[in-house]
Amino acid sequence: MKFSIERGALLKAVSQAQSVVERRNTIPILANVLIEAEGDSVQFRATDLDIEVLDKAPAQVERAGATTVSAVTLHEIVRKLPDGALVALSEDGASGRLTVAAGRSNFSLATLPKEDFPVMASSEYSANFSAPAHVLRRLFDKSKFAISTEETRYYLNGVYMHVSEADGGKVLRCVATDGHRLARIDADLPSGAEDMPGVIVPRKTVGELRKLLDDDDMSIAVSVSETKVRFATPDITLISKVIDGTFPDYTRVIPQGNTRRLEVDASEFAKAVDRVATVSSERSRAVKLSLDEDRLVLSVNAPDSGAAEEELAVAYNDERLDIGFNAKYLLEIASQVDRENAVFMFNSSGDPTLMREGNDTTAVYVVMPMRV
Repeated sequence: MKFSIERGALLKAVSQAQSVVERRNTIPILANVLIEAEGDSVQFRATDLDIEVLDKAPAQVERAGATTVSAVTLHEIVRKLPDGALVALSEDGASGRLTVAAGRSNFSLATLPKEDFPVMASSEYSANFSAPAHVLRRLFDKSKFAISTEETRYYLNGVYMHVSEADGGKVLRCVATDGHRLARIDADLPSGAEDMPGVIVPRKTVGELRKLLDDDDMSIAVSVSETKVRFATPDITLISKVIDGTFPDYTRVIPQGNTRRLEVDASEFAKAVDRVATVSSERSRAVKLSLDEDRLVLSVNAPDSGAAEEELAVAYNDERLDIGFNAKYLLEIASQVDRENAVFMFNSSGDPTLMREGNDTTAVYVVMPMRV
């Protein structure tokens, strides 16, 4: 195998591969990236047995072939090479070494046989559709903060992507919850997604997928089966197993009868929560919201370190209400708001609170209160 490739293209392909690779694993081959050179392009494949990423890059291939080499080491070498460098990679098979050369730099890396590299079993996908990158980015970016990190409730360790009903029509919906807060984001249902089975996309996959979604003009091909999900651009294919479990009935958690309406400037609110929470050493310290006619007072009382209070002008014309929330949860939810105003719907100090962006019902958040 012998080929030359531009450093930027190589870095992009190898960085995606090395982020999938598990740092600590007992199977040496899983630390490697499979490099396959043929025609006028090179494929880089990496897997942790749950996720597989395949990245294609244009290259001048002199001699076709394939080998595997440490993904992290190769990434570190390419990262440190100068911008615009032309990188030559060659392997003769007999030596069991991959030579990486650029300018005056020369590296010789140990390889493992390509035959040992595990390839994910192919899957029959029951639904295939395309969605714009910015639509998928919004669905996953706005929901992923609510993914649970509790390993015992493994079925909450991802984003539940499924088809649902909203306002009399079908939508593509992403939901995540950890029992304390919930995010439910809707988008227009793409053609071909009608029969898609609901799947729980794991947290790590959501993180890897994010790297495919930066180009707003890109269209992402999505394929879904009961056990796997695949996201593909012309250059990168990401295949992942889905979480084998049943996502709970989240609709029961979303309050329908909350009538007390508070409208507040989202960024001002987030900054104020952040400021008053500064006096607390505990991350989960409750922030108390005291609501009165067009007035909101945020306060934190930490007996060991002090107290803080801040007043905001808001739109609220209901009876007085005192309610407490985990400061971190409030900040995370407020930071999801793209529009100017956040609307909170309360019932009582002990009931879940609903938040949305203005009158937009395609992004809905629920947060559980705390005792204060």
